[in-house]
Amino acid sequence: MTVDAETFRTAPLDERAASEIAARGLELRLAEDEEAELAWRAAVGRGFQGPELKERSHEPGRPGTAYRRRLGVYDADGALPDLPVATFATWLSELTVPGGRAVPASAISSVTVAATHRRRGLARSLMAGELREAVRAGLPVAMLTASEATIYGRFGFAAAAAAATFRIDTQRAGWLGGDVPGRIDYVSREDARRIAPELHERIRLRLPGEVIVPGPHWDDMLRLRADAEAAGAVRALQYRDEAGEIQGLAAFTLDRTPPGPGTLNVIFLHAATDDAYAALWRFLLDHDLVGTVVATERSTDEPLWWMIADQRAAEIKLRDHQYVRIVDVVAALEARRYEAAGSVVLDVTDPLGITSGRYLLEVADDGAARVRALTDGEEAHDLPVLSLGVGELSAIYLGGVRVRTLAAAGRLRADAVEVADTLFRGAVTPALTFWY
Repeated sequence: MTVDAETFRTAPLDERAASEIAARGLELRLAEDEEAELAWRAAVGRGFQGPELKERSHEPGRPGTAYRRRLGVYDADGALPDLPVATFATWLSELTVPGGRAVPASAISSVTVAATHRRRGLARSLMAGELREAVRAGLPVAMLTASEATIYGRFGFAAAAAAATFRIDTQRAGWLGGDVPGRIDYVSREDARRIAPELHERIRLRLPGEVIVPGPHWDDMLRLRADAEAAGAVRALQYRDEAGEIQGLAAFTLDRTPPGPGTLNVIFLHAATDDAYAALWRFLLDHDLVGTVVATERSTDEPLWWMIADQRAAEIKLRDHQYVRIVDVVAALEARRYEAAGSVVLDVTDPLGITSGRYLLEVADDGAARVRALTDGEEAHDLPVLSLGVGELSAIYLGGVRVRTLAAAGRLRADAVEVADTLFRGAVTPALTFWY
């Protein structure tokens, strides 16, 4: 049984993590009150090499972290004892999985360690402690987006959904998507802020890898915070179908130095229908005085590439994006749906010991799965065995990373690669449309 968001946010500190950190002469605390939160936010900014926050810029951002479980490590002997030397944040969210459903998840962010306190195992203690907290809370998975790609594999995370950045030369692209009914209108940023959460909720269960967008992220993307820079540069569009229903929303900025054409940067584009998708993209690609359209955090299977006449007009770069870490194998694997029936034994290793064990996965004809942990010495005769780390299991969980690919890369071993590959492949390419 999972906990509610507030109980998860205020749960006691993991005793093992607190003890490990105390043994290094430091203290682990929750940054709960206003003064502690301001110092915690300043430490996060320092950790990501941002400028020192001015006092007047703190207050507008306060609601932005209220939903988070904020952990800080403090050094009482340091010159700034009230400023954390390491930070960590989690909150209760949901992750969309194959089959049009979502599982409760621990979302992780703001992981920093001050340069003065590196290589003391602080990140490991914090991560292991919060993964154990996810287990106690009954959450099947944890997830994060990473500023550095090499950090989280040692904790059992893997990039389960990649992101594509499109850079499109609009003078060459052309349009093959045809004309669609409905209409495009500019809307205010405030109206876009009202429309966006409801629209995103309508579509997020269609896309494995997608998560709930925390409210403050919409304020950041639309630059509605009081301290936002160049807020007026953001433009928003809505698409309404023939019945007058809002089915799509996009936000963008324009960079242009006359007399040449400018660059249109897509902040987000959400479409509940194919018509909305086509209409919004055509408007952006046909925008006056624009020579280049740049869109980040797009699917690696984006229909847009097949809607332009010259595909070479699009420069596409792929990047790891949505990282997943299974913490409850049974609950996680039973939550998703599968494209074929079959059975396989999973022999899982875990660097933190959370999920290590052997599991029998049995998928019925309707795509539903039954999973159970095998007891010591219990055999599953004549069934293929997939031997892998929890990171590899997390990578294939959303269906976007193929078992056969990881086998060819030497990342796992399987008695029957084709059986396991058929079971875990997904019908929809996973993606995530924002950073968190």
